[in-house]
Amino acid sequence: MQRRWNRRRFMKTMTGLGAVFLSWPRILPGKSRKKSAGGRQNSPPVILSTWNHGIPANAQAMQALQDGGTVLDAVEAGVMVTENDPEVRSVGYGGLPDEDGKVTLDACIMDWNWRCGSVAALEDIKNPVAVARKVMEITDHVMLVGGGAKTFALRTGFQEDNLLTEDARAWWLDWKRNLSTSDDWLAPEDSHDTIGMLALDVDGKIAGACTTSGMAGKIHGRVGDSPIIGAGLYVDGEVGGAAATGVGEEVIRTAGSHLVVENMRRGMSPQAACEEALRRILHIHNGRTGVQVGYIAMNVQGAVGAASLKPGFQYALHAGGTNRLHDVRPMATG
Repeated sequence: MQRRWNRRRFMKTMTGLGAVFLSWPRILPGKSRKKSAGGRQNSPPVILSTWNHGIPANAQAMQALQDGGTVLDAVEAGVMVTENDPEVRSVGYGGLPDEDGKVTLDACIMDWNWRCGSVAALEDIKNPVAVARKVMEITDHVMLVGGGAKTFALRTGFQEDNLLTEDARAWWLDWKRNLSTSDDWLAPEDSHDTIGMLALDVDGKIAGACTTSGMAGKIHGRVGDSPIIGAGLYVDGEVGGAAATGVGEEVIRTAGSHLVVENMRRGMSPQAACEEALRRILHIHNGRTGVQVGYIAMNVQGAVGAASLKPGFQYALHAGGTNRLHDVRPMATG
């Protein structure tokens, strides 16, 4: 207990200095200060996110940057818009529950300097991405789960909330009534669309966040890709970042977002990197699959890409003063 309180005092006294240190461009071995920021000094910021709910999320993220926040502040503020919107039934408050009628949330956050934090199977806390950031900033850990994640959240100032809306409860009751012995706890595919967000600031610093309530009707305790660093989200300050959406099991088994970033490291464009990661999933399924997986990616020069296995995937891009929704042309899946 004494170590915990000493660390808290240390973190409080170092907050001001830490903000200064983190604002300095990171000089990587053998690289100039300019190259470490992707070679795009004083270029306009870029915000990229998944799905149509990315439009208001992007707007809030851009506002955070304009108000003087860091790129990490931007992605946190952006995805919290979606977490707090009860009309988005696959993220945060209002998310559809699991088989037991419980809303369990997953989220992670990561910055250009490979710092990351994550929570999984978190109950009764409205903004899991903010808890994930606390894990990153004031602990020596990366991921907390379940009851431990909730206890940590309460100890660090978060309030307990009822996340199950009347609309989500009505869905759950109807779903339970229609179960049969042949059901396998899988809800319709449109029930598990996360929000993943990537943001690049004027100095080429990149950060990302990913948050979801997971697959509706899932077995209690199931965790998808969204809170897993390297699966649902990965950010590398030397290269860029990627985020995933869709059926998390497929993303986890291919370490999808990390694979996208490594493809970019090897010289691929963000678009080609996303498509190549999807081909890995198709390879596992002998070229044919009925599941949906989508990726978004951004490199540190500000180029973006997006790809999906099936039709229907969209991404929101805030760049050059406009915030627009774009349809993604699906890959042929047989």
